[in-house]
Amino acid sequence: MRKIYQNEDIDTNQATVPEAVSVALTELAGEVQEGLLALAVGTGLQVLTALMEADVTARCGEKGRHDATRMATRHGHGAGSVTLGGRRIPVVRPRMRASDGSGELPVAAYELFSQTEVLGRMAMERMLAGLSTRRYRVGLEPVGTRVDGSATATSKSAVSRRFVTATETALAELLAADLSGLDLVALMVDGVHFAEHCCVVALGIDIDGVKHPLSLVEGSTENATLVTELRVGLRERGLNVTRPILVVIDGSKALRRAVVDVFDHPVIQRCQLHYADLRIMPRWMMCSVLTSCFELGRSP
Repeated sequence: MRKIYQNEDIDTNQATVPEAVSVALTELAGEVQEGLLALAVGTGLQVLTALMEADVTARCGEKGRHDATRMATRHGHGAGSVTLGGRRIPVVRPRMRASDGSGELPVAAYELFSQTEVLGRMAMERMLAGLSTRRYRVGLEPVGTRVDGSATATSKSAVSRRFVTATETALAELLAADLSGLDLVALMVDGVHFAEHCCVVALGIDIDGVKHPLSLVEGSTENATLVTELRVGLRERGLNVTRPILVVIDGSKALRRAVVDVFDHPVIQRCQLHYADLRIMPRWMMCSVLTSCFELGRSP
C-alpha cells in the first residue's frame, strides 16, 4: 500500500545542502584500485547519505535535543534505492514522521535521487543506438564491483519495459506537439514497412533545411483514409495548410488524393528514387525544395 506522501506532488529541489561533508576514505580503498569513476561513485553515495541526514536534521532538529516547535520526528531507517548510471542501487534511507501524527514525511534528497525517469531515457537512448536489451548491462559505465554487484533494474525484461514506456511517452508527445510555429517549405510522406506493419510517416523541412518529424499513423496499407487521417491530424495541430508547400510523395494515388484534399496549394513532386531512409535527403530533392521555394515566392 502506497504511503500518503507518495501520492502527493513533492518539491524535490529543496534538499538541504550542508556546508561541508566528511568522506570516509578508508571505506573506499577497494574503489581506489578500480579507477577514478568507481572512487567518485563511492564518494557520491557517502555524500548522498549526508544529504539525506541533513534533510532530516533540518526538519527534526539536532539528534538528542528536545525541540517543542519541531514539525517532524525521526522514524528510524529503511531500505531504499536510487538511480545511478542506468541502474538501481540499494541504499539505507532515513525516515521521519509528522509531529502531529498525520503520517510519514518525504526526505527531499532521497525523493530527488530515487526518481526513475532517467532510467527510461537511458534505455531508449541505448536501444535506439543499437544496443540490445540482453547486452544493456555491458553498455553501462563501470561503477565498481561492490556497487555493480548489488545493482538491479538491468535485466532484459526490466530494460524492455522501460524502453516500451519511454517510447510510448515520446510518441504521445510527438503526436500532440503544436505545429503552429513551424514554417515548412516541403513535406515528405511515405509508407515505411516494419515486418507486417505499415506506418505512414510525415517529415517536414523548414526554410533552413532542418527536418522535423511530424506524425505517423499505423495501418495495413497506404490507403486514402489512413493518409487523410494523418494529414487532418497535422492540420488540427496547427500546421498551416493554406500556404503553398512542396509535397514529395511516391506514386501512390492515395497519398496524392490526401494531399489535394487537405492542402490548399500543394506543389506535388513525385519521388523518382523512392528514398528508403527518412534520415537522408537526396541532393536532387534539396534542389527541388529550393526551386519550389523560388517558384512559390519564398526566399530560402
